[in-house]
Amino acid sequence: MIRDVGGSYRRALAETVHHYSGWRPEPACIDALKGEGRWNNDWEASLELLRRRHHAPLPAFDDLVEVFSGFYFGGDPAGDPAGWQGFIGSEPLLVDGGFFAALSAAGIAWGFVSGAEPPSARYVLEQRLGLVRPPLIAMGDAPDKPDPSGLLRLAAALAGGRLGQGAPPVAYLGDTVADVLTVGQARQRLPAQRLLSLAVAPPHLHTPELRQERHRYERGLREAGADRLLRSTASLTPADLLGWLQEA
Repeated sequence: MIRDVGGSYRRALAETVHHYSGWRPEPACIDALKGEGRWNNDWEASLELLRRRHHAPLPAFDDLVEVFSGFYFGGDPAGDPAGWQGFIGSEPLLVDGGFFAALSAAGIAWGFVSGAEPPSARYVLEQRLGLVRPPLIAMGDAPDKPDPSGLLRLAAALAGGRLGQGAPPVAYLGDTVADVLTVGQARQRLPAQRLLSLAVAPPHLHTPELRQERHRYERGLREAGADRLLRSTASLTPADLLGWLQEA
């Protein structure tokens, strides 16, 4: 969780649903859907909310993707980011490049398994955070989470090509139930590999008036199998991570 997508991806989801139905789902509605652990892909989540709203006929999936991208990118996703006028321009970063430099200095290899489109992920990682060719599995590179294929592929690459007995432990940090379930399914697929699920509630829930909602969301993360809950991504230190990995 390195950027706040409450005003971008989640807003695009809500506006896409509104575009087709006239109903704009509240953040709590989107949180509840995400809490089911199945709707990591926001295009499919948009379609599912329309289905549950009994909106008929449902839009063609490709048409919905185009509408969603219009809200999110506001321009050609494959084009120059300078021309994007959409919600992607309203994404506060939750960490900076120094966060990853500190991990590297501690001997911790890192990478990203993201449900975002490759142009969005690369833009944030390379242009906004200044990372050089960061290891990345983005949308389309592997099956959607909670399928663990992308996580295991990236982890194997970071571990030098081998996972399982004797391989370094792997931690994965996310902010959805699908992220947590991805680690759980990775454990089932590769029982000999040491894996750690770190989770954090999304930034929009970290306000005093939404404390109860945040606690409810965090309870869902725990029930899904999160090993540790963080206050924020930035609160994660190399020392803490190394200690937790040794315990994994």
